[in-house]
Amino acid sequence: MRDLAAILFDKDGTLIDFDRTWGPAAGAVMRTLAGSDAHALHRIEAVSHFLPSEERFLPSSPLVAGSSAHYGPLWAEALGRPADAAFLGQIDRLFSIEGMRSLSPIGHPAAVVARLHQAGMKIGIVTNDAEANARLQADALGLLPFVTEILGYDSGHGSKPDPGMVLAAADRLGVAPRHIAVVGDSAHDLAAAHGAGARFILVRTGPGDPQALYAEADLVLDSISDLPHRLIEAAPC
Repeated sequence: MRDLAAILFDKDGTLIDFDRTWGPAAGAVMRTLAGSDAHALHRIEAVSHFLPSEERFLPSSPLVAGSSAHYGPLWAEALGRPADAAFLGQIDRLFSIEGMRSLSPIGHPAAVVARLHQAGMKIGIVTNDAEANARLQADALGLLPFVTEILGYDSGHGSKPDPGMVLAAADRLGVAPRHIAVVGDSAHDLAAAHGAGARFILVRTGPGDPQALYAEADLVLDSISDLPHRLIEAAPC
């Protein structure tokens, strides 16, 4: 992968610990939305495949890789509310607040991203989170000095697994997709990368079982901490 010119990072499960960040955050958001209605809270937890006593999601949860545009209608139905823009916006705002309270990085993402940037690579983030929240979290993690583009599900280019945000990032960065690698932990990341003509680097730090993705990934790493060595310092891969 010596010909790479840009890296696009997924966020949840790649840069930040999914369960440690979004488990507590989701529990708080669900409780806020359900209010005093215990039955509504149980319904929203059930459709989310969420284990409240453990504050974590099952790998089958629609929240593991999807955006609020994906799971929001399920929540709306569970709560008896319309799945309109106002409701989805409320979800995003609540998750933004609660996600910052429990934000938990995987390793030292700022050091990793800084090393790649120093080596001349352009850096972006493509996430199914809302763009504004992704920017807040990237700032909190110290990534903004090194990141050129941040695209979310609401940035106008669709959400993963569709390739739109990867193609948009490639265009903005001025780098052909074949010289870009998407680093992520899920099938959505893989599909978005390969659908855009980019390469896919799988990291084994997400909430799901990564083994089903091994055969299609262009490179498999334990975590983003391995990226500088494999992409910059080691022999071509």
